Amino acid sequence: MDTIGFIGLGIMGAPMAGHLLDAGYTVVASGHRSKPPADLVARGLKTVSGHHAVARAADIVITMVPDTPEVADVLFGDNGVASGLTGGKLVIDMSSISPIDTKDFATKINDLGCDYLDAPVSGGEVGAKAASLTIMVGGEEKVFERARPVFEKMGKNITLVGPNGVGQTTKVANQIIVALTIEAVAEALVFASKAGADPAKVRQALMGGLAASRILEVHGERMIERSFSPGFRIELHQKDLNLALEGAKALGVALPNTSTTQQLFNACAASGGAKEDHSALVRALERMAGHEVVEANSE
Repeated sequence: MDTIGFIGLGIMGAPMAGHLLDAGYTVVASGHRSKPPADLVARGLKTVSGHHAVARAADIVITMVPDTPEVADVLFGDNGVASGLTGGKLVIDMSSISPIDTKDFATKINDLGCDYLDAPVSGGEVGAKAASLTIMVGGEEKVFERARPVFEKMGKNITLVGPNGVGQTTKVANQIIVALTIEAVAEALVFASKAGADPAKVRQALMGGLAASRILEVHGERMIERSFSPGFRIELHQKDLNLALEGAKALGVALPNTSTTQQLFNACAASGGAKEDHSALVRALERMAGHEVVEANSE
């Protein structure tokens, strides 16, 4: 089995790496900036000093970090992954970053005689823990087939959608849909609650009709129960919608509702909620309505 280097053991990355360990892969991480999670070390995670050392030790290097600059630093910064690569290795970026920069990163890695896949994911912390992530892959088919067994340990819906960069484009499209659906669920629950209906019962009723969605199920419940500890932080969704709006400007495409939803995220961040779960977008609408979504029996 390939040895896998994993860089980015956060909310998403830690359970993803855990699934690879459980499947029998040797997984290597860097311990030079922060200590890897103790439970992963107990399950066999090996640590080395520096991203270049991860690349030397691994056949496949996976990165799972917050934003484009972090990926650039991990790959091409001082003692970065690129400095430890040798021909034939594979770099898989599973972060959500700029499609344009992704194409540049792929070219640089290819020039070193190595392969590159962009493979952002959807499903949040729940999907990462359940190994049920949706994985959207950009790259060559033969490289995708090499990586497929690894992806199958972390996700369920795994699709090669096109060449390098298209995986990230697909993830941006995903984040537009997720953001606008969260906003729609939040509007509906604020409206129903202020009108005097029990939002929990409204949500239950809607789950049986055309309005049913995973977001209504999971994030609607978060809004009602006031459970905003992050599965996916507002500040990260702001980053993703920035990518959407920057891309739209370059393409000459109008994304009016994406822009409006970004302003609601901005309002939440300005009120100190940047690190809350993106379902906390409801707070911006609640402030405008002068009403908080609450269950009828909790008033």
